[in-house]
Amino acid sequence: MELFTVITILVVVSAAFAYINERLVKLPYTIGAMVITIIMSMLLTIAGWVNPEWINPLKILIEQIDFSKVLLEILLSFLLFAGALHTNFDQLKVQRGPILAFATFGVLVSTFLIGALMYYCLPIVGLEVDFIYCLLFGALISPTDPIAVLGILKKVGVPKKLETKIVGESLFNDGIGVVVFLTIFSIAQAGLENVTVKEIGLLFLEEVAGGIALGIGLGWVAFRLMKSIDDYSVEVMITIAIVMGGYLLAQSLHFSGPLAVVVAGLIVGHDTVRDHSMSDITELYVDKFWETSDALLNGILFVLIGLEILILPFEKSLIVAGVLSIPIILLARWLALSIPIFFYAKKLEFVPNTGMIMTWGGLRGGISIALALTLTQVMERDAFIVITYVVVIFSIIVQGLSIGKVANHLMGDYKVEDTGDHH
Repeated sequence: MELFTVITILVVVSAAFAYINERLVKLPYTIGAMVITIIMSMLLTIAGWVNPEWINPLKILIEQIDFSKVLLEILLSFLLFAGALHTNFDQLKVQRGPILAFATFGVLVSTFLIGALMYYCLPIVGLEVDFIYCLLFGALISPTDPIAVLGILKKVGVPKKLETKIVGESLFNDGIGVVVFLTIFSIAQAGLENVTVKEIGLLFLEEVAGGIALGIGLGWVAFRLMKSIDDYSVEVMITIAIVMGGYLLAQSLHFSGPLAVVVAGLIVGHDTVRDHSMSDITELYVDKFWETSDALLNGILFVLIGLEILILPFEKSLIVAGVLSIPIILLARWLALSIPIFFYAKKLEFVPNTGMIMTWGGLRGGISIALALTLTQVMERDAFIVITYVVVIFSIIVQGLSIGKVANHLMGDYKVEDTGDHH
């Protein structure tokens, strides 16, 4: 099937689901899209049981789409830039210590805790998996999804400083998580005995430091170009070029593309940069363009997630393994967040039960699924894809629908002005 046909189908279905959600379901867009796609997938699966001929063409279409490539190389850069563009930079600056600790130390601790716990728990359901492959699962499931988190937090009304921690951590731990995953993936392919600690450290440093440095450069270039003209259509085109060109450049330099576009988005979205480089009309058009892009690409992402369910090998033992992994992942996330929170609690005023709220608010989404789909058969690909799907569905629907009530309950009577943390 031609690429244009595939894109057309995805856009039409995404628009239809967005309309159904807005008109009838009325859930936060991210959750509504996921719920509708799951219902659609279930109906199609039942139709396939009645008559396989009805959905065989659809299965062929899905098998032609390289989900991990579409997300990691196309959708992700746009979604991360859109998220970073609307993140409060001043709050992010105040919270930079804990956010960076959550996104680096937290992801590494979570990866190893989940890997170790899965290694000892999977045999309970009859799955014997090598430790290195359990670590790979830990790496792909540890990053929380800013795409899922952003849409939900807007409707919850948590204090601004807590929202900044959750969103800021999600934006950065996404980039770090991809780097950790690729590093462990390289070790798994080469064999631990063929890789030195120095090589691992250099690879990690190159990806992270290179991605951040490139992002600063991209943000500066965008600022200088946009400052020198006053034409909203050209300035919107500059932001698109920065995202696409920057991501491509990061890949060719072996830097982290996700980190590069996040940093570039934070710079372009900074109030000072906006004031000095954009007129009011340009700012309006840039914001509206990226909000619309975010909604459309989110819709496509969740339609893809729903369609992929049709070709997964759902076995009872794998679904049980997925359910078993949910408390493991939540426990590992809570422990990974607790250490930075304890360390920074004296320096910054935290919202009560920040660790618990961030644990429940740490939703998993398309990034985890995309990374799972890059695994090879030797790495227990089928098992980990199904487990990842179970975790993502639980995360977005159960955690996403309840995060508002959970946050309000755990914060208790905590009421402060959203002016930031006090030193």
